[in-house]
Amino acid sequence: MMMISTPKILGHTRSSSLPSRSHSHPLIPQFNHHLQTLHPDSTSLLSISQNLTTLHSLYNCLDDLLLLHHTHQLFSRDSHHKWVHQVLDGYLALVDACATAKDILSHARDHLLHLHSFLRRRRDSDHLIASRKTAKKMIHKTLRRITSLKHKPSVLALADKDAEAIAVISMLKETEAATLDLIESLLCSVSGARSSSSGWSLVSRLIGSKRCSGQDDHDHKHRLEFSELDAALEKLVRLDGTVQVDELGMQLREMEESLDVVEDKVEGLFKRLVRTRVSLLNMHSN
Repeated sequence: MMMISTPKILGHTRSSSLPSRSHSHPLIPQFNHHLQTLHPDSTSLLSISQNLTTLHSLYNCLDDLLLLHHTHQLFSRDSHHKWVHQVLDGYLALVDACATAKDILSHARDHLLHLHSFLRRRRDSDHLIASRKTAKKMIHKTLRRITSLKHKPSVLALADKDAEAIAVISMLKETEAATLDLIESLLCSVSGARSSSSGWSLVSRLIGSKRCSGQDDHDHKHRLEFSELDAALEKLVRLDGTVQVDELGMQLREMEESLDVVEDKVEGLFKRLVRTRVSLLNMHSN
């Protein structure tokens, strides 16, 4: 039986973990471990990729939760009608947000391919910049929608006596919130928002900078991020000769590889979200 010590959960607040006691269901400490491992504030592609892997583990816990007979019973009770519908609506919103993220990643991939062409021919810069601006507008619109979802009032407040229901709701809502946070970080990354942990800018490296002698490139490797790519493109369009085009091309290829990994994981997340919502609907209808 799941037992937690908190009397209620409010959907508009994020906790760092679910409360647990030594005799609680083993899913809870396992779930808490994965939840605490997430670092959704980072907008680097590498961190996002790592977070997507952790999120996969979080959904493994959720899958185990949804298999429990007691969870099925909770979804069928009339007294839980309001929170069941809120959970269903929340996971439908996740499916939509993830689908949009997939489209944005596809557009980002096209942008990188066009950049390769631009580096070779130095043509169509106006189209390249206009396309990037259109993508950013789409991203910012989606980010506003995610912000509204995160601040949506919640009806989730239960009595102390229903601790099992609180545990189930908590895991569902925390997973929903963690997924929204991660999609938000991904969109911020692709939009060109700078990460505080991204290190020194690629642009500063490309403007006439020399590598320190004896420096190991692999140990000190900095991966290209979209914020730096936008700045480098701006300099190239201005025909700034200080940008090292060959190095930028190499960084672009590495960035494409990173984006490939993220795209595959987001595709996996999308399929998982669809399956999760179908499971929730089936429990509610049975």
